[in-house]
Amino acid sequence: MKQHRIAYLVSQYPAYSHTFILREIQQLRQFDVSIVVASINLPDRPFEKLTSLEREEAEHTFYIKHQGIFKATTALTQTLFFKPFGLVKGLKQVVKLGGRDVKRLLFNVFYLIEALLVGQWMRSQQLTHLHVHFATPAASVGLLVKAVFGYSFSFTVHGPDEFYDAPGYNLPEKILAADFIFCISHYARSQVMKLSPIKAWPKFDVCRLGVDPQRFIPQAKTGNTGNCNLLCVGRLTSAKGQAILLEAVAQLHQQDIFVTLTLVGMGPDQQSLTQYAETLGISEQVIFTGAVDQDHILAYYQAADIFVLPSFAEGLPVVLMEAMAMEIPCITTAITGIPELIQHGQDGLLVAAADSEGLRQAIAKLVNDPLLRIQLGKAGRLKVLSDYDLFKNTRYLFEKLARRLADL
Repeated sequence: MKQHRIAYLVSQYPAYSHTFILREIQQLRQFDVSIVVASINLPDRPFEKLTSLEREEAEHTFYIKHQGIFKATTALTQTLFFKPFGLVKGLKQVVKLGGRDVKRLLFNVFYLIEALLVGQWMRSQQLTHLHVHFATPAASVGLLVKAVFGYSFSFTVHGPDEFYDAPGYNLPEKILAADFIFCISHYARSQVMKLSPIKAWPKFDVCRLGVDPQRFIPQAKTGNTGNCNLLCVGRLTSAKGQAILLEAVAQLHQQDIFVTLTLVGMGPDQQSLTQYAETLGISEQVIFTGAVDQDHILAYYQAADIFVLPSFAEGLPVVLMEAMAMEIPCITTAITGIPELIQHGQDGLLVAAADSEGLRQAIAKLVNDPLLRIQLGKAGRLKVLSDYDLFKNTRYLFEKLARRLADL
């Protein structure tokens, strides 16, 4: 690893939903990995609202769109001088990716401009390898960086959006172009296998995410039946299925099973969810907190009796790992990579996606059985300690990264 200085490219950094990337980078640096970060977009909130750790990261992050037209023009000029044949190769890749779709072609021209900024930044910083989180547009930039500048390129695939529209995200092309790919779950690995020839499969490693079990520590619970506090953490979007959770809470109240629900997160569905809670007659039992940073999230976990994530689409949610580490019993949906984290009845409860009645039954079961809540909570923490410990999993990632880079 000593001969490699690595660039991490992220769509937005820091960001509420990308805290796990910050943790990964911080932990890899503890293993003496030299990592510098570039972000397509500025942080998701004003600088003064970032945590102290996020502010420190932001101060040292290269923000691509923030560079402006002058620096983009300078990057183009430098590339014409230093890498003229690489620029031609990049333009050919743009045409290949865009095809006859004018909109797609235009987007890939923008990605190429961003790639020139990234490539020249890497050159100035003497960086040798580019790693991208998510196989979405940031990985398109990474693919073009490799085409123009010849830097080795890898990415971590999470899913599921890019799996649903693999051609739209040019995922097959990214898979073939990457020198290696980290997959956060076996499910994610299966999807990139499906999209690639067998000869590409040895490039794929399953490297799980994780949480710090010394930070997310269990709190003593009363073990009472009834009046349980439900917690759901995640962006307020249709993919997270919060409307189904509101329906389940309303059904519980109709049966005189009274719970409160705290929804932590922000997103485009906040207004419609607020209105739906009013329509269902449960507004007084539902709290919308907005987004909460890592300095303040622990208080919400500590107050929770049951964690519920009724998602329709997921990669493998870190918030589930956080709740499990704190011995909060979890209810979630049996989709994508989630069954790798939670086995039904052992580490938590799984229900079918969009099944509000099944979700209601699962919540009622835990509300009425405090001993089961304790049992599932303890089993959940043991699962995290065994398979989703941040330190152990980042150590494994470090070893895989070192081996892959050594083979380049």
